[in-house]
Amino acid sequence: MEIGVFTFADVRTDPASGAPIGAEQRLREVLEEAELADEVGLDVFGVGEHHRPDFAVSTPAVVLAAIAARTERIRLTSAVTVLSSDDPVSVFQEFSTLDLLSGGRAEIMVGRGSFIESFPLFGYDLRDYDELFAEKLDLLLRLREEEHVTWSGRHRAPLTGQGVHPRPVQDPIPVWVAVGGTPESAVRAGTLGLPMALAIIGGLPERFAPFAELHRRAAGQAGHDPVPALSINSHGYIADTPDRALDESFPYVAGAMNRIGRERGWPPLTRGDYDAAATLRGANFVGAPEQVVEKILFQHEIFRHDRFLLQLTIGGTPHEGILRSIELLGTEVAPVVRKEIARRPSSGQAGAAGI
Repeated sequence: MEIGVFTFADVRTDPASGAPIGAEQRLREVLEEAELADEVGLDVFGVGEHHRPDFAVSTPAVVLAAIAARTERIRLTSAVTVLSSDDPVSVFQEFSTLDLLSGGRAEIMVGRGSFIESFPLFGYDLRDYDELFAEKLDLLLRLREEEHVTWSGRHRAPLTGQGVHPRPVQDPIPVWVAVGGTPESAVRAGTLGLPMALAIIGGLPERFAPFAELHRRAAGQAGHDPVPALSINSHGYIADTPDRALDESFPYVAGAMNRIGRERGWPPLTRGDYDAAATLRGANFVGAPEQVVEKILFQHEIFRHDRFLLQLTIGGTPHEGILRSIELLGTEVAPVVRKEIARRPSSGQAGAAGI
């Protein structure tokens, strides 16, 4: 199993002084976090795209390019690229450039986005939410297959055989589809033969098992062999003891989730809710290394997934705690998980070939 981390580069306030810690410092910290993830042997580092004042990254490829210069082996992915409000030609060129700079380590994780700010910012109508994603994904996949593309759609000027350059090291450059809970999205990813990143940030994990099955079944029916890979993406925080993990992370996670919840009409996140989500059958991976190991392996029995990505920086959790979480994930969690999964009999995983 591949194990990694991803971040939205949440901005925050200093817990001691109350002073804001803004985008410049957060981006420097993200580079340090990625360097450490590479050093401790994690497989993937992801950076998300947002267009809000509470997150520091609007252009993941730029940040990932800076990370590429400071790392050696870790794979570099967006998490996610909001393809619906972007131009597939620009996305392809940006990540092809990243792939060249990193020696073939770039990936594109595309999604429709959990926030809507990018749609009016770039002149798109939310009524076209689904159509925009489907059309632009079609073009992105054509671009990675062909150097000269002839294509037309409703939301972009047509291409009439123009060359799209540069070309990436990887042929094809990996494209993942991020899915939050829509069965049609899982089916689409499988039908297209694309790996799927399934976000589980609330509820019982087994409730999401049908999405993994839909993805695999659609891929098989479309004739894709091997079946494309599956990633589980979740929230978490790791510390030396369970209580410390909960105590250190809760104020920041609650602050962020309650701020977003006020926009969306969610009930407030209580400490009781947070503690419950950290139990074995909860959604969050918050605890000591042995708890996180147990939970990854428990979910692997459900999903048979090939990759696990952990979002650690929710609400601007202090940098020092994030570094410790990354260290523990790489040195104490990942080796145990990999050894145990390698020992288990094969159960139909896609493996690296599906990526």
